[in-house]
Amino acid sequence: MAYGFGIIGCGMIARFHAHAIDDVKGAKLVGCFDTFSASADRLAAETGCKAYHRLEDMLADPRIHVVTIGTPSGAHLEPAVAAAKAGKHVIVEKPLEITLKRCDAIIAACKKSGVKLSTILPSRFHDGSRELKRAADAGRFGQLTLGDAYVKWFRTQAYYDSGAWRGTWELDGGGALMNQAIHSVDLLSWLMGPVAEVQAQTATLAHERIAVEDTAVATLRFANGALGVIEASTAAFPGYLKRIEINGSEGSAVLEEEDLKHWDFAKSQKRDDAIREQMLKHRSTGGGAADPSAIGHHGHARQFTDVVKSIRTNGQPAVDGAEGRRSVEIILAIYKSAESGRPVSLPLASDPNLTARRRTK
Repeated sequence: MAYGFGIIGCGMIARFHAHAIDDVKGAKLVGCFDTFSASADRLAAETGCKAYHRLEDMLADPRIHVVTIGTPSGAHLEPAVAAAKAGKHVIVEKPLEITLKRCDAIIAACKKSGVKLSTILPSRFHDGSRELKRAADAGRFGQLTLGDAYVKWFRTQAYYDSGAWRGTWELDGGGALMNQAIHSVDLLSWLMGPVAEVQAQTATLAHERIAVEDTAVATLRFANGALGVIEASTAAFPGYLKRIEINGSEGSAVLEEEDLKHWDFAKSQKRDDAIREQMLKHRSTGGGAADPSAIGHHGHARQFTDVVKSIRTNGQPAVDGAEGRRSVEIILAIYKSAESGRPVSLPLASDPNLTARRRTK
């Protein structure tokens, strides 16, 4: 059976969704919708799908089985719930939503309707990320000691000025952390395990007319006792590839964008030679470090393939709603710590007013 896809939100990321769907065996882009009808018309003209000018009309189309949502971050809830109620499987761009209450509402709606829910975090599907996860799960690092994420990117003022929602708490949900570094926050917690405590500082240093941070630093304590650091910025010219560093008593590894740069273990295995050989083949592009459109769609395609497989087998997507919620929770804890000046323990209570409190200050 071929699965029909519909895209909700026809901005820049919708093109990546369309290309990814085109690469998935057994998937076809059927329709698209945007509250700005001209945006849907443009995407439909580019892709050959049908443009819908009313969301309810697209959701009523029996040819559409799955929807992907690429609206602004703080506007994911409403179309996701509408799609779930219509019996469509739901794929939501990162972040799942910008508050835990809104994340939980999406998760609950999909569960109630019996549809699959996946949060787009495609970095998990890159080969280097999977090798790191395989090594961590096998205990090759020994006692984990440090887990760090560095996202030193650059965005111009024009980037933030290009959309009224950009750089706002109401729709962006945050800045360098929530919008850009969330991929690395997700990878770090996926590899290192749950975060138990954060302490952080944030600042807006190099941009105007935005309410959110363009620079953030947080220290972490993981549940397993390891410590870590997250550094995130959109004010670091010219922008460098993001890095994940994992260290332990028996091994260390460094992931730069999609590529493993260091792979060192006290106890060698046969597979290590093949991994090191692959490390010599530098494949990563700019990775969005300075240009948000300078990313590939192959990670999305792998994730969409995973979702299609979960539908066919009635399994669970690899990055479901709960997995997507986790990175949002960590970032909200960082914001809360930066605001209060004190350490914040996780898990957080579902707090719909967290970002609202920040907006009033």
